[in-house]
This record gives sequence, structure tokens and C-alpha cells, in this order.
Amino acid sequence: MARTGILIEIENNVVKETSFGVMTAAAGQEIYALVLGHDVSAVKNVLAEYGATVIVNITAPGDTSSSPDLQAQILAAAVKEYNLETLLGTASTTGKDLFARMAAILDEPLVSDCVQINIADKTVKKSHFSGKTFATLKVNGSIFLCTIRPNSIEPVPSSGAGEIVEFMSDVADPGLIKIVEVKKDAGEKLDLTEAPVIITGGRAIKAAENYQMLEACAKKLGAAVGASRAAVDAGYAPHSMQVGQTGKTVSPRLYIACGVSGAVQHFAGMKTSKVIVAINEDKDAPIFSKCDYGIVGDIFDVVPVLTEKL
Repeated sequence: MARTGILIEIENNVVKETSFGVMTAAAGQEIYALVLGHDVSAVKNVLAEYGATVIVNITAPGDTSSSPDLQAQILAAAVKEYNLETLLGTASTTGKDLFARMAAILDEPLVSDCVQINIADKTVKKSHFSGKTFATLKVNGSIFLCTIRPNSIEPVPSSGAGEIVEFMSDVADPGLIKIVEVKKDAGEKLDLTEAPVIITGGRAIKAAENYQMLEACAKKLGAAVGASRAAVDAGYAPHSMQVGQTGKTVSPRLYIACGVSGAVQHFAGMKTSKVIVAINEDKDAPIFSKCDYGIVGDIFDVVPVLTEKL
């Protein structure tokens, strides 16, 4: 078994579900769950439930949250302290930032946004050319650094010992960058890239106010709401909601496309969704050749009924 470190992402004292998917990718390994700047006692049991052999409570003097440089230095020090052979995380905004910094500090190669990994032989699978092809890559570094696309691996519980160890770092803050403020989009209730369920509106939504219909359905599903490029270009939704080649790449368990034609550019951003449901009144829309379930009908007739039945 390889000693495998997992960077655990926590929000409001709750482990993000995407971190459980990363832990599942490391099943069968000796998992070191790296927790930086959070209350370990609040997450100990759930981390053990998903296979954590050791939970490393990483602390440092002062506040580390405003300095990604300092966070990366501390995490790199923990990797060395525990002789970790593999380091995995989510390809989220935080994960991509910290892993790039750690790769530079450790002088090791990094493969980002993978959809499959094999720790034993240090190989990963990545999407290329807007999802048209997949490549298998072998990593030759002494430490296997990899970030995994959110929701690409289904979380599966796997009991671990969950032993808590303390790691106090005295690394000095390089002071190169300081995060002053983090602002979330006012309309973004769930991060599209991490949402397990997404309902997306296309050009057929016809007006910005009609997204309220999708939001009502999303509330029942615990879903995030997205938009196609056509809807964004028409002014119905902000770019922050756009899914596709020029928007966000998502990989939810369930993707519901409402009035989305299914252009290649849109499909490139959501083709790794586990289940795709399409609702469109055009029976010849390309989306129907790419979905798992299709409903031919007007979204203004179908979606309200779906919401009512949920």
C-alpha cells in the first residue's frame, strides 16, 4: 500500500462531497487525510468512514487562510514529514491553486483535472480536445501529484482507523500573495463544478425571469442551475452559469438539459455526467443522441410537472 495524502476540503465544518470521491480513488491505500485550518473533531468520524487511516491535524501560528503560498509551504512540509508517495486533491479552485504551488515547491510533476487514476502504476486518464478523446498518462515523479475532476469518481465508504495526529508547522509566510476578500456570485447557490445535480436552461428558456422555473425544480433536487452559451449570449443568464467549452466543465451524477439543443461546444463541458436527461420540443435536437433519457416536449409544460412530482 502506498502512503497517500488527500487534501481535504471543508466548508462550514462539513467535508465537501468531492473530497470523498478523491478518497474513494485512493481506496486500498494507506490514506493520510490532510486537514489544514479546520476543527478535526467535527470531521473525524466521516473521514474514517471513507477510509482515512490517519487524519493529520495541520496547524500553524496565526491565520493561514489569507496566504495560499503559506498553505502550500505547510502542506509540502507535511508531505515530507509523513513520507507521502502520492498526494491527491479535488480539481477545484482551491485544489488547482494549492497543488500547482506544491508541485513547484516539491519540484515534482503535477497532472490536473483527471477523470480516473491508478495509484499502483501512477497512471491517469484525462480528457482532451473538448472531450473528444481521452489520454492515459504515466507520471514519472518520485511523488505522484494529481487533482481529480469533481464528481468524476462516485464516493464509496471504506472504513479506516481514523487516528488523529498533530502536525505543527513553523514555516514562515513568504508574504507574496494575500487574499483580501472572497466574493461569491450573488446568484450562485451551489458551485456548478462541484454540484452533484445540475439543471441547465438553453435558448428555449426565452427570458431571464424564466430561470425561476428551473430554480424551483433545482431547489427540490438540491441542484445547481446552469445555462447554455446560447442562453448567456441572449442575455438570459450571466457567464458564471455557462456550461460548455467556453464556460465551466462539469461532471454531475445527474444533468438535466432543458431546451438545450446539444451543440458540440456545450456537450464538451458536460459529457462526463453520469446520467443525462434532455427535455426539448425538437425531436431532432442533437442532445437526444447524447442523452440517457429524453423527453420530447415544451420545457414550460414538462418542468413544472416534474417539479410538482418531486
